[in-house]
Amino acid sequence: MIRSIPKATIRQTSSLLGTPRCLATQAGTFKQKLDAGPALDDFIRNAPEVETVTLGNTSQPRLPSFLKTKIPTGASFTKIKEDLRGLKLHTVCEEARCPNIGDCWGGTDKSKATATIMLMGDTCTRGCRFCSVKTSKTPAPLDPHEPEHTAEAISRWGLGYIVLTTVDRDDIPDGGAEHFASTIRKIKYKAPNILVEALTGDFAGNLEHVALVARSGLDVYAHNIETTEALTPFVRDRRATFRQSLSVLARAKEEGVRITKTSMMLGLGETEDQVLDALKALRSANVDVVTFGQYMRPTKRHMKVHRYVEPAEFDRWKQVAMDMGFLYVASGPLVRSSYKVYNHSSHNL
Repeated sequence: MIRSIPKATIRQTSSLLGTPRCLATQAGTFKQKLDAGPALDDFIRNAPEVETVTLGNTSQPRLPSFLKTKIPTGASFTKIKEDLRGLKLHTVCEEARCPNIGDCWGGTDKSKATATIMLMGDTCTRGCRFCSVKTSKTPAPLDPHEPEHTAEAISRWGLGYIVLTTVDRDDIPDGGAEHFASTIRKIKYKAPNILVEALTGDFAGNLEHVALVARSGLDVYAHNIETTEALTPFVRDRRATFRQSLSVLARAKEEGVRITKTSMMLGLGETEDQVLDALKALRSANVDVVTFGQYMRPTKRHMKVHRYVEPAEFDRWKQVAMDMGFLYVASGPLVRSSYKVYNHSSHNL
């Protein structure tokens, strides 16, 4: 049965179907008016001059161009990153966002690359005013399998030079000295051709613990004084002293270590005389290698940068240190403690 459609319904449907045509016409008219109207340039051309406002902390010196680096790339860099993920190793290079990671991991020969491995966790028992590492009085206990696992991973990695470092562990009776020494012995057993540098803490001044690590078979013993003696109380944790650090380096040398090494930051407010006195004290302790680098403030909670040191001044300090008898000096705004250590340590060893 066919039902008839009321005329009113037909009229409503016809009206609705005609609506889009009407809207399209209106939209076209509006677009034409908009196109014919003023453009952005018309508003800007006659705009009044306004006073600009600079956001951010203007009390700090601006980062100079010589402290800006390129994004690291290259086949060797990519391969090392992939290896790290597969071997489950953690490097200070990545954790601290080192600006030299491209230089140390780059190039075409992976056997000449360098990486710094962090042992004994990521939490320190001290709180130096320049360092962004997490702190706690009671860090997690040591992993007893870490020395074996680290040695196995490094032996399969294929690098020519490895730096081992650690947070301070004042919560452990020996400061982690045996754990450190065990890792070095296992690396040397599994891969005797790899050069090993140990960058240690001061073991709370216990020189027997220093000797334990120094006799483990390492090639370079490093411990950083960080700054001058006068600035040490304001820069480092109160448990660290300049003279205590000197005694660590001197004892390592007495134990027969061929190369001892330290590092200083500039830009903390040190004077020229203070730096000279520090260098003289280091030579008296028979330290072989010293590096100079620019202090970079990690967060707003840390010490402010006093000034950015010009590259020419770093060059001058390098010459001063070499004239004083240091075996090798690395000095520059972006230089860090382990910067291209393969280049100088492999030659001197």
